[in-house]
Amino acid sequence: MRLILVGPPGSGKGTQAKLLGERLGLTHIATGDILREAIRLRTPPGRKAKPYLKAGKLVPDGLVNDLVAQRFRRNDRPERFVMDGYPRTLAQAASFDQVLRQEFLDLSAVVLLAVGDEEILRRLGGRWSCPKTDCKATYHDPTKPPRTPGICDRCGTQLIQRDDDKPDTIRRRLEVYRRNTLELIPHYERQGLVREVAGEGDIEKIYNNIVQVVPRENGPC
Repeated sequence: MRLILVGPPGSGKGTQAKLLGERLGLTHIATGDILREAIRLRTPPGRKAKPYLKAGKLVPDGLVNDLVAQRFRRNDRPERFVMDGYPRTLAQAASFDQVLRQEFLDLSAVVLLAVGDEEILRRLGGRWSCPKTDCKATYHDPTKPPRTPGICDRCGTQLIQRDDDKPDTIRRRLEVYRRNTLELIPHYERQGLVREVAGEGDIEKIYNNIVQVVPRENGPC
C-alpha cells in the first residue's frame, strides 16, 4: 500500500499517518523528517536546506523534490509508505510522479482529509504555551485547558499564543493551502486516486474512515 495524505493545516495528517504506519506496517514519510535527516547527514541538499530551516523559511519546491527523490533512490527505499505533507503543490506532485515511475512504484490512493475552516480554527486557535524555556508546557482550550485560564499549571507563568496559532494567521495558511491544492487534487483525480474522507470526529473514527476507502491488500504491493 502506498498512500498520500492531503489536507489543510490542522486536519490531522500527521496523527493519521503515524497510525497508518504503525498498524499497517507502512513507512511514515514526513518532509520535515527528511529535511532534518539530510541536514544531520550533511548531504548536498541538506546543506542547501539548512539556511532556510534556520531562518524559519519555506524550503523551495526544487530542493524539497531533490530530497524526496534522494530518499526514494536509496537502497533502503520504502516499498510501502504513507506520505505526510508531500506533495503540497502540483509541481511537487509532477516531480514525485516521475520518481515513482522510475522506481516502478504505483500509488494506491490519495486520501483527502476534509475538515471545515471553523473546525481548523478551533483546533489550531485553541493552542497556548508557556514561554519559559525551562517549562514549555502546552495547552488547548477545548481539550486540555489550564486549571486557571491563561496561566500555566506548572509554573504560574502567563501563557502565550504563537503567531501561527492566531486566527488571522490560520486563515492565511488556509488560503495558501487552497491555492496549492487548486490544481493538486484534480491532478490526482484524473488518475482515479482521490478518496475524500471526513476528517472531523475522534481519531479512531477518522482512522476507520480512511482504512475503509483505501484499496485492500492481498499481500505486499
